[in-house]
Amino acid sequence: MPTRRSLLASAFIAPFAAAALPPPIAALKNRRAEARPITPEERLARVERARELMAANRLAAICMAGGTSLEYFSGVRWHVSERLFVMALPSRGEPFFVCPAFEEGRAREQIAANANLHSARVYAWQEDENPYALLAACLKERGLASGRIGIEERMPFVFASGIGEALPRATIAGATPVTAGCRMIKSAAELALMRLASSVTLQVYEAAWRSVREGMTNRELSGLIAAAYDQIGFPGEAMVEVGENSALPHGSVKPQIIREGSIVLMDDGCTVEGYQSDITRTFVFGRATEKMKRVFTIVRRAQDAALAAARPGVACQNVDAAARKVIEDGGYGPGYKYFLHRLGHGIGMDGHEWPYLVRGNTLPLAAGMTFSDEPGIYLPGEFGIRLEDDMHIRPDGAELLTPQSNSLEQPFAAI
Repeated sequence: MPTRRSLLASAFIAPFAAAALPPPIAALKNRRAEARPITPEERLARVERARELMAANRLAAICMAGGTSLEYFSGVRWHVSERLFVMALPSRGEPFFVCPAFEEGRAREQIAANANLHSARVYAWQEDENPYALLAACLKERGLASGRIGIEERMPFVFASGIGEALPRATIAGATPVTAGCRMIKSAAELALMRLASSVTLQVYEAAWRSVREGMTNRELSGLIAAAYDQIGFPGEAMVEVGENSALPHGSVKPQIIREGSIVLMDDGCTVEGYQSDITRTFVFGRATEKMKRVFTIVRRAQDAALAAARPGVACQNVDAAARKVIEDGGYGPGYKYFLHRLGHGIGMDGHEWPYLVRGNTLPLAAGMTFSDEPGIYLPGEFGIRLEDDMHIRPDGAELLTPQSNSLEQPFAAI
C-alpha cells in the first residue's frame, strides 16, 4: 500500500543506465539468493495461532481482502480493487475464498501454489451477482452466520459494510486482536528476512553516500538509491531531503540541491520476501557545524536510551519516554516541540504496523516484537536530524538489526 513517504520518494526517482552508475553502486552484488521464503508449515502454524486468538476474542471467523494480512496467512498476493475478493478463515474447518468469476483462474493459480491451502475452496461470483450474499451463504453453510465476524482492519469500508448487511444476525467486529496478535511476534524465519532487508538497505545507503557530489539534486540521489536496489536484487526506494527540508519529517516535494555543508536525510527501505526495512541516515556533505554535531549527539544518545529501555514487560510508552527525556534534557523540549513524532512503529510485512512506541500505549513489549527506533530533532528553517534503525526485542533486552550511525561526516564508519 503506497504511503505519503513512498509517493514522495517515487516522485524523485530518476532512471540510471547501468553503464552510467557510479563505481560504488556498480560494484554492488546481487543478494537475492540469501532470501529464504516463509514455508507452508509456518503459514499453517500462523492459522492455528489465529484460531487460538479467535477463541479468546469470541470470533467465529475473520475476513481478509487483499493486502499483507492475507499474504501473511495464505501466501496469496492480491491487489484490492472495487470487486470483492476475500479469504474467510473460520474458527473451525478450512479457509475459503470468494472471488470474481473472471479472476478465478488467477486466484486458483496462487492458491494451488501455496501448499498450506490445498483444501481451500473458491466460490466465484459473476459481475451481476451479489458477492456479499455469496459470502454470507458460505458462512451460513458452516454454521457461522450468526456469530461474531472479524474484519481485517485494512479492508475497505465498502466491503465491511456489504458483509455486515448480508449477515444481519451476525455481529461485525474488528479482527485486529487476531491479525496483529499473530503478526506482532516475529518468528526466526521472519526475523532473518528483516535482518537481510536491513542489511541491504544499509549497504545501498553507503554506496549512495559514497556517490554524492556537489550540485546533485535530491531527485538524482533518490534515483541512485533506486538503481542500487536494482543492482542488489530487491525492490526499494528512499526519500531524500536536503538542508532546511530535512526539518520536515516526511519531506517536501520541491527540488533541492546538495551544496557544501548541506544536511542530507535519506529515509525508507526495501522489501525482502514481503518483509520490510525502514532505516534513516542523516549526514552532512562536507563539514558539519558545531550545532549540527551537538544535535546529532543528542539524537544518537536518545536512540541509545530507547534501545537500553526496551525489554520484555516494559510498556511501549516507556521506550518513547526514555528517548524523549534525552532530547528534552538536551534543550529540545518539551514534548513534541522539536521531536515531532512518536519514537517508533512496529515493522514487518508493513512498513508501519502494530504496535507503536508512543505516549499512551501501555502494551507491554514481548520477545519477538520488532520496531523502528527513530528519534529526531527538527529545527524549522535550519535542518533536521533523524537516526533510524530497526529493533528486535529479545528475551533479555533489545538489539538493532544494523550498526548505528557514528557521525554526520562518517555515517558508515566502523566503531
